[in-house]
Amino acid sequence: MHSSRFAPVDTEAETAHTVPPTRSGESTASPSGAGARLRWLDALRGFALCGILLVNVPQVLHMRGITDGEKYAVRHVLDMFVQQRFFPLFSLLFGISFALMLRRAQDSTPHPRWVLARRSLVLAGLGALHQLPHPGEALLFYGIGGLLVLLPLSWTPLWLHALLAGALTVTGLTAASGGLALVPGVLGLGFLLGRSGVVYRIGRAVNGTSTTFAVSLVLSASALLWQEQDPLSAGFNRASAVAGMCLALTYATGLLLVLRTRAGRRLSPVLETLGRMALTNYVSATLLFVPLGHLLGLWESSSWLPMLALCAAILTAQWAFGRIWLAKFRYGPLEWGWRCLTWWRVVELRRTPSPSG
Repeated sequence: MHSSRFAPVDTEAETAHTVPPTRSGESTASPSGAGARLRWLDALRGFALCGILLVNVPQVLHMRGITDGEKYAVRHVLDMFVQQRFFPLFSLLFGISFALMLRRAQDSTPHPRWVLARRSLVLAGLGALHQLPHPGEALLFYGIGGLLVLLPLSWTPLWLHALLAGALTVTGLTAASGGLALVPGVLGLGFLLGRSGVVYRIGRAVNGTSTTFAVSLVLSASALLWQEQDPLSAGFNRASAVAGMCLALTYATGLLLVLRTRAGRRLSPVLETLGRMALTNYVSATLLFVPLGHLLGLWESSSWLPMLALCAAILTAQWAFGRIWLAKFRYGPLEWGWRCLTWWRVVELRRTPSPSG
């Protein structure tokens, strides 16, 4: 399976993104104050969802990207800026959200790791079903990763966690040229950000974000030049994997900076709506683009512009549906079911009406 099919899968609701209490009962500081949702996580997830769709549609529909030894222009642009660029970001966000969920479970249940295990098993089961219309999809692998990577790491001290996650990431880049081999390490890195509490400071670290963006941008440019030495193998070689990691970091930090601007404050609600229902959107996108792609003649075709139009239409429809749904309900449909099975109880779905007067 090609690596860039990995998708955003963790949209644990407000309580997973809110600031958890410490053992002393004090709230960890957040950009918006105690109890505030980490909205930038939702925005990043929504942004990543857009890129994932642009990769999944041509892969699942077996679209042709090369003819007579030359790449189609759209295919080449996707290989440069989309392919293998979003799944590291998704893996990182997935690890972060699992850590936030575990921190909450540690404050509310005597057996928090059972909650983590149950969450992973449910996700793996959903992924196994999703394999039917979307062979090689990501949810199954994330569920397995939660059990085999995140659960063991939850017992380690932070220094050992960092060492193991870093080693797994480097090994995935060097020994296997990215792809699935990157998932354990990047999952672990995200889990580390959540366990250590660093994630609560990211939204306020303007100087650090700017510096990271500048450095990653330079590294990305160098990695893209390396990738262009063998453009026909893009997406399947080490250069693409390295470029993907660099660009994922560039995209993440760049978006965080954009969200602080006036334009970013207008863009953020759109991305947040997509991100808060990412699991529902990821699965529903497959149920939409597979039949629509065949209807539009995209199967094994080189119709790249119609493919882009289809992706734009799906994302627009999902955003519109998300706005309507989230105005009445706290979680997306699949997010709610996943949450109920994770906590093994029926969770309130409808929003509590605001008191009048």
